[in-house]
Amino acid sequence: VLALGVAVLDSLTKLWARHELANGPRHVLGPVWFRLTYNTGISFSINRTGPIWTTLIALVIVLVVAIVAVQAAPGLATVGFGLLLGGGVANEVNRLVVVPHQVTDFISVGWFPVFNVADAAVTLGFCALIVAMLRGSTLVEK
Repeated sequence: VLALGVAVLDSLTKLWARHELANGPRHVLGPVWFRLTYNTGISFSINRTGPIWTTLIALVIVLVVAIVAVQAAPGLATVGFGLLLGGGVANEVNRLVVVPHQVTDFISVGWFPVFNVADAAVTLGFCALIVAMLRGSTLVEK
């Protein structure tokens, strides 16, 4: 349910960004701007020259995360995997379905690379899994 919620929220915000930010960025508050960009690579624009390989590798990773996520232990691990899966699926859908076939990014904070809701969900999901592991929690049910 969390993964679906992340994917839907991400898709709606990217749709908004493509329409509302096409004519230029908008200042939000302090160092935060909404600035429309497109990314053919993965996080931090890694592998921008190989979008087909990026898409295929990301698709395999999303499938592996989905397989593991259905076995997630209740609690923080479920939240972590839900965020990872939702963010990964959202960016893959964006890459495959939306024209241009690139990930839509629009949240700009200071010097940090421009990102989107899915990217934030993936980051928070990894953080949740790390916290769960540090607490000694089991990530998947046996």
